[in-house]
Amino acid sequence: MRHTKVKDLLNSTTALHEVNAKGWVRTFRNNQFIALNDGSTINNIQCVVDFENTPDETLKRITTGAAISVTGTLVESKGAGQKFEIQVAKLEILGDSDAEKFPIQPKNKPSLDYLRENAHLRVRTNMFGAIMRVRSVLSYAVHSYFQEKGFVYVNTPIVTGSDAEGAGEMFKVTALPFDGTPRTEDGKVNYKEDFFGKETNLTVSGQLEAETYAMALGQVYTFGPTFRAENSNTSRHLAEFWMIEPEVAFNDLNDNMDLAEDFIQYVIKYTMEKCPEDLKFLETRLLDEEKSKPQAERSEMALLDKLNFVLENNFKRVSYTEAIDILRDCTPNKKKKFNYIINEWGADLQSEHERYLVEKHFKCPVILFDYPANIKAFYMRLNEDGKTVRAMDILFPGIGEIVGGSQREERFDVLVEKMKALGIDEEELWWYLDTRRFGSAVHSGFGLGFERLVLFVTGMTNIRDVIPFPRTPLNAEF
Repeated sequence: MRHTKVKDLLNSTTALHEVNAKGWVRTFRNNQFIALNDGSTINNIQCVVDFENTPDETLKRITTGAAISVTGTLVESKGAGQKFEIQVAKLEILGDSDAEKFPIQPKNKPSLDYLRENAHLRVRTNMFGAIMRVRSVLSYAVHSYFQEKGFVYVNTPIVTGSDAEGAGEMFKVTALPFDGTPRTEDGKVNYKEDFFGKETNLTVSGQLEAETYAMALGQVYTFGPTFRAENSNTSRHLAEFWMIEPEVAFNDLNDNMDLAEDFIQYVIKYTMEKCPEDLKFLETRLLDEEKSKPQAERSEMALLDKLNFVLENNFKRVSYTEAIDILRDCTPNKKKKFNYIINEWGADLQSEHERYLVEKHFKCPVILFDYPANIKAFYMRLNEDGKTVRAMDILFPGIGEIVGGSQREERFDVLVEKMKALGIDEEELWWYLDTRRFGSAVHSGFGLGFERLVLFVTGMTNIRDVIPFPRTPLNAEF
């Protein structure tokens, strides 16, 4: 008999038929009641064992974490909280789990730190099962949105010779030996003898390559892993993360803002429709977690309210200059309650400033645009004032910046001058400059860190908890 998913059994419309279910034991009570979960839903199905006619050796092997197969009759449940249960006629242990050694015991309520140390098993908890199902649905929604809009999915290279951000915090890729590394006459590493014949790194962004494809295919998007060798051991940073990066020919900054707002609202709405039980569970988890926090540190909105807040409010579009004026004159800044005081135009905004604008001042998602050129990347289009660029950041409640993008600098001469001023080698990016030499046109795009999006939708507060196996400084376990 083929086994049926727990989700389908719980959603069944008919009872009194024979079924088979397979999964992992969450709990086993009174030598009779098994809570069985197979990962298809946050809900367990109760399996009722006839303990009087089940060998003691078998009962002793029904432990938390054990994999089992049960065959029996699906009947209406007499207990509260579920419609159906299985009256077990046959039970088979597929994989034992030593109750004394199994690291994830639900009754102990393991901490998030402890679960990160057991990332290979944490997904067996309700919390991480819910997070990863939400992550999966969000990922599908990303592709669904762009495919419905006629975008072409482009796989940009993971190994690259360029630094798209100009930050220099990249992981090097080499086949050279660490002992006896070949050197040039002036003592530097001789990359000409390396595998690719030049210095290469893991990518921080697929944007530059995506731009080249947008200038032929019109509208493209990337969705893949990116890497940053930034030694930031915080709740907001990962060394390996996933990026969503659309690039669209003939779109200006206003078109770019429209696209980003529509995209975000689509994927959140899609996920809310597909994952109601998981999101409700995560909302309850967040409320329980916040009970231990001081009132001032608690969220003003419950998780589902926060998601609906993004869906139901148009994003407020505000220039950087206007935002600076608001922040400079606001009470937290005047009373020096910000960690970073805003004194003058040109300041690089911090998360505390971004959240103030969203949560306190405008009380809706905010898109900031026209940032100072000297705090933004070289590829952003210079405005006529000569001091700002056509950049945009989208700010969300509870998280601050979630999207960064811009209208790209399409003018060859201006782009070259900006590269020279920043010391960026024209020869390294000759292919990028070619897109400005041959048929250049206005185009725009943005980048959205996928884990930031999952963080927002799940209500989690540490980015390490929304990716299966986090890569952080001094940690590449699993």
